[in-house]
Amino acid sequence: MTDAGALGADEATFIAAVRSGDAGRFALITERHRRELQVHCYRMLANYEDAQDVTQETFLRAWNKRESFKGHAALRTWLYRIATNACLDFLEKRNDRTPVPSGLPDVGSEVLYLQPYPDRMLPEDPQESVVARETIELAFIVAVQHLPPRQRAVFVLRDVLGWPASKAADALDLTVASVTSALQRARVTMREQLPDRRLDWRSPATHELSSDERGVVRSYIDAHERNDLEGLTSLLREDLRFAMLPEPGTVLTTAEDAVDGWVSGGLFRRGHDDWRGTTTTVNGMPAAALYLRTPDDPQYRLFAVAVLHVVDGKIAELTGFDATDKPWLGLPPTL
Repeated sequence: MTDAGALGADEATFIAAVRSGDAGRFALITERHRRELQVHCYRMLANYEDAQDVTQETFLRAWNKRESFKGHAALRTWLYRIATNACLDFLEKRNDRTPVPSGLPDVGSEVLYLQPYPDRMLPEDPQESVVARETIELAFIVAVQHLPPRQRAVFVLRDVLGWPASKAADALDLTVASVTSALQRARVTMREQLPDRRLDWRSPATHELSSDERGVVRSYIDAHERNDLEGLTSLLREDLRFAMLPEPGTVLTTAEDAVDGWVSGGLFRRGHDDWRGTTTTVNGMPAAALYLRTPDDPQYRLFAVAVLHVVDGKIAELTGFDATDKPWLGLPPTL
């Protein structure tokens, strides 16, 4: 029996592939789950490249454990179990995959390993794959990183994927009581990290950008191309939260501090004054891909991706990412 009742077509086909030792057929069946598993790993790890690697490790483990699949659970459930435990194994070996203190009062911590997730790599059917926009946005991903790994796994399985406690307990080799306790603690932390956000992650959520979001990102690009510091400043909320990753110590919590830092860093001065930009989306959020042309270069080269969280027509959070040498973003390297 599978999660849904009778043995499904995927499960029957998978078992037939296992019995025949047909690696090509095995890969064809499991590959259709790659994108949603990679998003799952990204929620656990907050790093696109790590999520890619652990997803590949998931498929290797699935092949090695293929004889253990008996169809008692859905194939998708079995793969999620393997992926979750692969993430936990990864986190156990890495002591650099937790938030670090920002060094500034009242700012909390920084997630220096955070990477953006290109929307083109999201599952094509978000309803089937449980990819609500809020659960892929940067603030959510960062908040999840403040959970200890096993709490993190429980929270994602229970409150994001909507698994019952017994199913999550089985996947993690825990008791139902342990899962329930871990989820309660995780929810407290998530409320602390996201006090102004809705916390019902399993209810329907919009996937489309608003007209406000589209307008702000266009104005943000336009301000760069016109070297308009005043126009750029006007787009920011006074309580802006800014960070430039992966650089440590870049978190700032006011628009004034952010603008002062940009000016002192040479923004719109010679060498940083010839910009072009294109509108894009990452993590289901509006973003600007910024290209810079230096005086000795005939081409505009991809420099950074600025991901914007827009509230009431203003930028409330601005997270910049170094975009060089990241072909997986799917952005042209030059304009």
